[in-house]
Amino acid sequence: MLDVGGFSTRTCHGHSRRAFLRTASSLPLTWGLSPAFSTGAINPGKAKSILLVWLWGGPSHLDMFDPKPKAPLEYRGPFSTISTATPGLRFSELLPKTASLSNDFSLVRSHINHSGDHLLAGSIGLTGGEESLGGHPPNFGSIVAKKRISETLPPFVSLADGPIGDGRGPMKGYGGGSWGKAFDPFMVHCSEQGSIQIPALKLIDGLNLGRLDERKTLLKDLDELRRQVDATNFGPWDNLYHQAYGLLTSSDARKAFQLSEESEATRESYGFTSFGQSCLLGRRLVESGIPYVQVNWSQYVEVLYPFSDYGWDTHADNFELLAEWHLPILDRAFSTLLRDLSNRGLLETTLVVCIGEFGRTPRINSIGSRDHWPQCYSSIWAGAGVQPGRTIGESDRYGEHPITDPVTPATVGTTMLELSGISSRERAELKVLPEGRVLHELL
Repeated sequence: MLDVGGFSTRTCHGHSRRAFLRTASSLPLTWGLSPAFSTGAINPGKAKSILLVWLWGGPSHLDMFDPKPKAPLEYRGPFSTISTATPGLRFSELLPKTASLSNDFSLVRSHINHSGDHLLAGSIGLTGGEESLGGHPPNFGSIVAKKRISETLPPFVSLADGPIGDGRGPMKGYGGGSWGKAFDPFMVHCSEQGSIQIPALKLIDGLNLGRLDERKTLLKDLDELRRQVDATNFGPWDNLYHQAYGLLTSSDARKAFQLSEESEATRESYGFTSFGQSCLLGRRLVESGIPYVQVNWSQYVEVLYPFSDYGWDTHADNFELLAEWHLPILDRAFSTLLRDLSNRGLLETTLVVCIGEFGRTPRINSIGSRDHWPQCYSSIWAGAGVQPGRTIGESDRYGEHPITDPVTPATVGTTMLELSGISSRERAELKVLPEGRVLHELL
């Protein structure tokens, strides 16, 4: 089921929407026609696509990929550790499927961020820098989008029900930043059952299929809306609206979003959760050639609030939530994603990075949980030139600080862009990531 704004359209075995598609196809709404994405193609490098798995909210590195079994109980926590496929490397006991694939990826254990605030740390983590007089730096995906042309599909897709953030609002680094909204990601939401929703088409109140049956009615509505909106603000909105309709008018583009084409066994292997089905959708999108896909664990960081969708901000109930929800879901979906990409021959050309904005306090707090900790955290890298089976960097005996050279968000972004074919010269021309370096230990 493809849910477009306020209405649903069957993706298979359903009713015909010929009138709607006839209307939309008469409009010049393809990705390539937007000036935002016409800066020229580049050598794609080893990574034809980048698939970022964003664990939004601050996953605990000690309870996942950097356990400290010899540390005192107030640091190591209640979970045991297990061996992995890599000699000497141990993971949390709650990640057995991922542990069995450790020879297929490399692990970085020496990340740092410059803030313990979700919105600021998230923005830094996804852009490599902080806001300046020139505005906020663009998201890594926005940079890739600026250098890639796509005729039928968006170059940067972010899988969530709107811009990611917390209870205060969206993070500034989720999209184009100082480059403008034209470089924001194309947002797509995937439900637990794989129903796809496109938030961009919620922009016109009362939008429904009946009102779209006649081209004249649609154009009249757009003209009226254009008169009501200040011209300086209409362009970015118009771009997103055109992108959404361009998607719907291309059968090849729509096919990429149709999870119903997958077998029930495949869909079940990812798990019927929003994250699991989003990982499957992410695989379909890179398979269709989208240069940058960000699979968000959740839209919000919070866990125990009314607007929450169970992010990784596990302040009050870290161990129970990890044991009962987060780690089983992550282990199932992420390990399936890696196997699926490998089996389809996609891992050679797809860079997969799994990371959050920071870790959690190594020392357990007074209520038996963990808080924010930007001083040290971990990530997983696979595919597209990354040498598998390596462990890059090391933290101290309590997991509090790196004892090797720290890996900054700027280094993360620089390495991703380098593998995607965006060279140091091009980064300098774009004025992005001036302090970044390539993490050559991965290559």
